[in-house]
Amino acid sequence: MSQHNIIGSEAFDRTPFVIIRQVRPGGMRRRRTRTALAFVAGAAATAAVGLIAAAAVLGPALTA
Repeated sequence: MSQHNIIGSEAFDRTPFVIIRQVRPGGMRRRRTRTALAFVAGAAATAAVGLIAAAAVLGPALTA
């Protein structure tokens, strides 16, 4: 858990709260995109290995 060192009256002053209406897309979108790309790359690699394995097993039967 993080600890904050709040000194003086900054925690207790009577200024209004600041409401952030829109935040520019940042780290979460990049992380989600990176995860999706990794998933697609893994699926493509698995499909390629499966095709190579199928060709190795069925290849001699096709040429005979």
